[in-house]
Amino acid sequence: MTDKEKRVNKVPGMIPVYCLLFTDMSTGLSLSIITLLAVTCFYKCVGGGFVFDDMEAVVNNDDIKLSTSISTILDNDFWGTRITHNASHKSYRPLTILSYRLNLMAAGGELKASQFHLVNLVLYILVCCLSLFVTRALSGGESSHSVSFITAVLFTVHPVHTEAVVPVVGRADLLCALFMFCAFLVYCQALESKTRILVHVFLLSLTVLLATASMFAKEQGITILAICSAYDFLISEKKHPRHLLKFSMTWSKFQDTGLIVRQIILLSTTCALFLLRWWIMGGTVPVFQKVDNPASFLDSMLLRAVNYMYIYALNVWLLLCPEWLCFDWSMGCVPLILMLHDSRVLIVIIFFTMFCLLMFSLLKNTSQEARKLLMALSFMIFSFLPASNLFFRVGFVIAERNLFVPSLGFCLIIALGIRKLSGMKIWQLIVSSCLALLVLVFCVRSYLRTVQWANERDLFQSAIAVCPLNAKVHYNLAKTSPNITEALEHYKDALRLNPDYDQAMNNLANILKDLGELSEAQRLLKRALQLRPDFAAAWMNLGIVLSNQKQFIEAEQCYWKAINYRRKYPDCFYNLGNLYLEQKKHSKAYESWRQATKLNPRHHAAWNNLIIMLDSIGRHSEASSVGQEALTHLPNSSAIHFNIANSLGKTSNFAEAERYFKAAIELNPKYPLYYVNLGVLYHHWKKFGLAKEMYLQALKLEPNMKSARDNLQLLI
Repeated sequence: MTDKEKRVNKVPGMIPVYCLLFTDMSTGLSLSIITLLAVTCFYKCVGGGFVFDDMEAVVNNDDIKLSTSISTILDNDFWGTRITHNASHKSYRPLTILSYRLNLMAAGGELKASQFHLVNLVLYILVCCLSLFVTRALSGGESSHSVSFITAVLFTVHPVHTEAVVPVVGRADLLCALFMFCAFLVYCQALESKTRILVHVFLLSLTVLLATASMFAKEQGITILAICSAYDFLISEKKHPRHLLKFSMTWSKFQDTGLIVRQIILLSTTCALFLLRWWIMGGTVPVFQKVDNPASFLDSMLLRAVNYMYIYALNVWLLLCPEWLCFDWSMGCVPLILMLHDSRVLIVIIFFTMFCLLMFSLLKNTSQEARKLLMALSFMIFSFLPASNLFFRVGFVIAERNLFVPSLGFCLIIALGIRKLSGMKIWQLIVSSCLALLVLVFCVRSYLRTVQWANERDLFQSAIAVCPLNAKVHYNLAKTSPNITEALEHYKDALRLNPDYDQAMNNLANILKDLGELSEAQRLLKRALQLRPDFAAAWMNLGIVLSNQKQFIEAEQCYWKAINYRRKYPDCFYNLGNLYLEQKKHSKAYESWRQATKLNPRHHAAWNNLIIMLDSIGRHSEASSVGQEALTHLPNSSAIHFNIANSLGKTSNFAEAERYFKAAIELNPKYPLYYVNLGVLYHHWKKFGLAKEMYLQALKLEPNMKSARDNLQLLI
């Protein structure tokens, strides 16, 4: 092989894919296989809907709406809360939110889940294709490319990636990985152009820019700078950490000015980005509850360390054997180790011992293979650091999405081990067969897991087998249960597992309220408010319960407290209007419902109540006018058409009333009351034949309908 050919094989990035397809057919074939595997495993996600966190981050997030100023994405966190607010999770991901807005713009302003999922799938394919070049560089530019191809294939089909690909919120991880991989490949190209100063400086600057973009897609992106540093030292400059451990090391060994300058640039950039992130957060850290990450709240430093090591071991196990996959690992899913004689401490000891032995052997060995393994470990560990609890408390126990990027380092370790075993002829057939079987099993597992993520009910059902002690699993099963009895049981299980679960108390109280158990509902809501005084939904629901108990003054106070804690709360204004209506305070009811429709122009119940109340107090013209305004926001509401028709009929505007009645019937032809009221209109209009026809049609739909029978008898 010539020097020029060696250089081409060593360059991992920057060569456009379309050039590679012509210059290196094996690369083109590899990319085709990777794309096919990615589509096979995850294509089902395109038919799925918005599930779990998608509802808060996408569906109900005002920041992605085209009617909202784009500048809000710079002020708010990923969930739409102001980044400096005490309740913010401090997850600052403006580029991800921007991608959602672009998605919405491409769909003409309509939230189409299939389009969001399709973009996720395309991004995943791009990331998987880039992983081929990234691992080629990480493994030292293998001439055969076998290690990089095996790594990329395992990375593509790994089931732990489902949580990053299928839910729309996983886009943060996909964009982060895309920018990370691009930054790394650009840095590799910068190292190839050290003799051309201007190109070298430009590529280093581009690396910093891409790393910044990665951080603004997800916080984990900042770690790519540490990975570039390790790559420069271990692979590009072929140095070993063992040299750093020697106190007697002479300065001449590290007189490579270029390496020192690059390391300083990477370190200073990391510090600058960290300070920028800290400034954006307003110099404060997020506040999490104990249930989010109980291990981080332990007083004993020893027990905290033991629990952290146990969680690390579980993360490695998920990468090695992704059988236990769950949408949420908090609230008792991983019980705390509170005593050193707990049997799980043995797992911690084994994990820690194996890790130490591995590091000792790699640090002792200065061979090329040892440096490659160190590089793979560095990629895995550095990219996992933001989720490790070592530098700051995180709001989760285990999050499968956070294993997306680290899994590439893990897959590279497996691929290096496979190549080592394949070097022995006796093992070649066995290793190849096992690898093929592993890829097949991972493909099937990824496909089945994608199907589970297609709808919330299946997702929550799959979690109960993995985390039966997770209160949040029971809570979400209760929320999606079509059966009230089943929902009650799951809410009670959630409270049994976590007696301070305020959201479960709130939802259980709602069911009990509907069942007429008002005293128990009131008790639960008051308990929830003791735990969280700013719980706006609980204040509103307590107001509803008190209103049902005719405690109007206390109910009104509860509604206003809810509005105080959540200014934009259309449902609360709607319920406040209902309270005023019951007290015959029509003007206040009108103002409250008007506020509800102002905050949410598609608030169907508020519009309907406005029309009905105005009609009932004799303001028929105003009722029909408000109804026509409502139709500009809800043109397909049969109820609004029907209520407008009733108001118009009372002012003897029979022709217009008939038109709205017919529109209501066209939108909902199975509702007999529409035919009865249209019959009454014809009756007053003295179109008796048409009136009879409408009454008969109503009786056809509901034979025992008294009003239709009575009106027909009167007509006869």
